[in-house]
Amino acid sequence: MRWSQTLIPTLREAPADAEIASHRLLLRAGLARRLAGGVYTFLPLGLRSLRKLERIVREEMDAARAIEVLMPALQPGELWRKGPRFEAAQAVMFRASSAGRKAEGDMFLGPTHEEVVTDLMAATVSSYRQLPRTIYQIQTKFRDEIRPRFGLMRAREFVMKDAYSFDVSESAADDSYRAMYEAYRRIFARAGLTTMIVEADTGVMGGSFSHEFSVPCEIGESEIVFTEDGSYAATIEKAVARPEPRARPTATTPAPEKFATPGVTTIEDLDRSHGVAARDQIKTLVYLCDSKPCMFLVRGDHQLSEAKVATLGFAEFRPATPEEIFAALGAHPGSLGGVGKIKPAISRVYADADIEGQEGMVTGANEDGFHFRNVSLARDIAVDEFRPLREVRDGEPSIDGKPLRVRRAIEVGHVFKLGTKYSEALGAQFLDEHGKSHPMFMGCYGIGVTRTLQAIIEQHHDADGIIWPAAVAPFHVLITLVDASLAHHAEELHDLLEAANFDTLLDDRPERPGVKFKDADLIGIPVRITIGERSWKAGGVEIKARTAKEKTLVPIAGALDAVRDLLARS
Repeated sequence: MRWSQTLIPTLREAPADAEIASHRLLLRAGLARRLAGGVYTFLPLGLRSLRKLERIVREEMDAARAIEVLMPALQPGELWRKGPRFEAAQAVMFRASSAGRKAEGDMFLGPTHEEVVTDLMAATVSSYRQLPRTIYQIQTKFRDEIRPRFGLMRAREFVMKDAYSFDVSESAADDSYRAMYEAYRRIFARAGLTTMIVEADTGVMGGSFSHEFSVPCEIGESEIVFTEDGSYAATIEKAVARPEPRARPTATTPAPEKFATPGVTTIEDLDRSHGVAARDQIKTLVYLCDSKPCMFLVRGDHQLSEAKVATLGFAEFRPATPEEIFAALGAHPGSLGGVGKIKPAISRVYADADIEGQEGMVTGANEDGFHFRNVSLARDIAVDEFRPLREVRDGEPSIDGKPLRVRRAIEVGHVFKLGTKYSEALGAQFLDEHGKSHPMFMGCYGIGVTRTLQAIIEQHHDADGIIWPAAVAPFHVLITLVDASLAHHAEELHDLLEAANFDTLLDDRPERPGVKFKDADLIGIPVRITIGERSWKAGGVEIKARTAKEKTLVPIAGALDAVRDLLARS
């Protein structure tokens, strides 16, 4: 490929709205251009890398015996309403209007395809002899992100590889899950990404468990928790720490005593004005869970994890407004607590496992300007369920006593074990060897392909530009011609490398050498060969890896072997 015959619009400066390094380089290196918020056009360099990443994904999916299909992006609302998550998912779905066909019902642009693929399997599989099956596709998805940002990291339109497994039993589903898990490990390794595999929350997808493939990165929008020795890793929503030892009174805790706390509305206020440490307080939060008020209790110095709340199985939940809280409890936030008669106004009370059995705590009295001291969790509050509800913090011990670390990360892949949630709702049944009908056991597995591409840039760059891993680089070799009189030799070398199956870009532009060298570093091709008068007279060409500072003079006859050696090490 000749630079002059393709479209590589490099920029000296990135647009002001490009907030992170990979987003800036995506634009500056001419890989993509923004059309609208969260919507991008891929240009030739970016498209070449995207196709190479897709090829890696396909090869590993095929090796894992997954079957490729292509499902519609346009999906009927009627199908989604039959499924188990429409209420939760519709907030991020684009509705497709059709003024002339209202009788056909509403349609949505697919954010993912669990409903569609389950409907497909329900119509095509009837016997246990047709299972197991894993179906996958690489396709454009659409999600109405409220705040698209960071380029391809959080986009409204993006390319995703989604796969779905169907099995006759839970143990067979575990085998399919492991096969996809291992395929993902190979995909990211081949693409040059260093990932951490962490236990994750199933979220709106539902299911029994999941793992997230994350790229540690300071600009990541999620957080992961791990031990340095790799013995434990989880998302911040899923992570648990070892409960902190707490001294308990040896004598029976006195009865709760109400005391005045005028103007106290926060944990910090109570600490400052009455000397009650945050760890000795009960933080009380009220949510509407499936439209019913629920109370959540955590220690005063801890934070409630909404992702952990989501695991309780509510179709929808949100923080109650101050007006809704007052209507239920007769007090405003800052004076709330679980002591006394709070039911039926509060349907259920959930408490974090760390405060189970605690004595001598302080909590709101459900009366503005008053609190209770001497509160016993076992005696004074009717907790319906204790379970891990809080977020963990950096430096806390793991269950095994090892220090936990918290880092930001980019999620690039996710594998879920779904069970029968979707197959039961959408009628994906099979007949066993005795003619008895059962729902298929499902798993689903997603890779954000366009997000992964940008994550590679985020992990592989320096101050001068991108440093592509060879497997996903748009070209393997860049020939930089700095003396037009040697164009014929540059063309010969280009054709020689192409014939040897090295993707080669020849920079034949009538630009100054300095411009060409800056662009070479910016677009990040793994190997650069410079053809100029000085090196030619010295008997060859200059060759260097993108990561190297020094150039090596190589005879033209040895260029092919030198390229092969450098790429093997990149």
